[in-house]
Amino acid sequence: MEPASLHPVIDPLACIGCGACAKACPEDQVLGVIDGKAELVNPSHCIGHGACRTACPTRALTLVFGTEKRGVDIPNVRPNFETNVPGIFIAGELGGMGLIRNAIEQGRQALDSIARLDDIGNGSDLDVVIVGAGPSGLSASLAAKEKKLRFVTLEQDSLGGTVAHYPRGKIVMTAPARLPLVGTVKFRETTKEKLLEFWSSVVSKTRLKINFGERVEQVSPNGRGFVVQTSQGQYKARSVLLTIGRRGMPRKLGVPGEELPKVTYRLIDPEQYRGQRVLVVGGGDSALEAAVSIAEQPGTAVTLSYRSAAFNRAKEKNRQRVRDAVDAGRLQVLLESTVKQLTREHVELEQADRRLRLENDAVIVNAGGILPTPFLKKLGIDVETKFGTR
Repeated sequence: MEPASLHPVIDPLACIGCGACAKACPEDQVLGVIDGKAELVNPSHCIGHGACRTACPTRALTLVFGTEKRGVDIPNVRPNFETNVPGIFIAGELGGMGLIRNAIEQGRQALDSIARLDDIGNGSDLDVVIVGAGPSGLSASLAAKEKKLRFVTLEQDSLGGTVAHYPRGKIVMTAPARLPLVGTVKFRETTKEKLLEFWSSVVSKTRLKINFGERVEQVSPNGRGFVVQTSQGQYKARSVLLTIGRRGMPRKLGVPGEELPKVTYRLIDPEQYRGQRVLVVGGGDSALEAAVSIAEQPGTAVTLSYRSAAFNRAKEKNRQRVRDAVDAGRLQVLLESTVKQLTREHVELEQADRRLRLENDAVIVNAGGILPTPFLKKLGIDVETKFGTR
């Protein structure tokens, strides 16, 4: 069981077994006390909140990225969120901190650093180009507007970033954070729809302009600033703030027929699959949530395919929902299976030594995303693969 990203490592010599870390964790049963020492008992459930480290009275916990077996690519970012390329900053999930509250805070703090750069407010160029309109990009954009900086916010997709890709009705856990021009946001538990609705109202009330459907293609040095080339044009700016998240491009199956229009890489609305035969591919939370939510629609026949023997990366509550759906006859699960071919009417899978051919109307691939590491390296940003290090 491997933690997804940021997680604690406990020093047994410093740990006094008080259990403060386990009590502070917002996820159930991630940490526990065994033989008088704290242990990470459910690593895959850890969301990198960091409350455990803050709660520890002896500083026995260290937050690290990756493990000895599984490395995590993290761009090298200074405390002020500036990369090794002067003038290019990174905030939010891309830097390894995936929580909504962290993303909001980092977006605001990164803008504070940008506002202190030389030449900000001078000349004819923009002060900053903000790339991404997720929690971090939204917070940074509001901060730039609050500071009266000259800026543009670019988003190739839609408002919300990674949150917008969650299945309908997904519960989003967050914590209070200060949003510039708005004040303290006190969400503790809400749905994806309500959170996106709130953000949309913020954009409307603050008259924040976001260029949706505009993709950044290249960033080139230009004196002390940069030229940002996009799918719509170009911008000259003193600085660039990347808040693009870690999802990058969706990971594809690489099999014949994947170009068919029935194949998609995220779930928008389960109701659109009512009465259809659907294959969901993947073993993470998104795949399990997609499969269960579609299986709840009348007349659907849903199959969940995963290449491994167990759903180790998914939260226990989602694994339980899958078990319940299987027991109710609403969902078929094929573990240790791989997709071999897609046709207009069928999908072909391989499981053990047998070949399966299922009638099919739609395929949803939730196999994760390819990190934007090549894009970062093309900009000259140092990226380090962390194997259980800070």
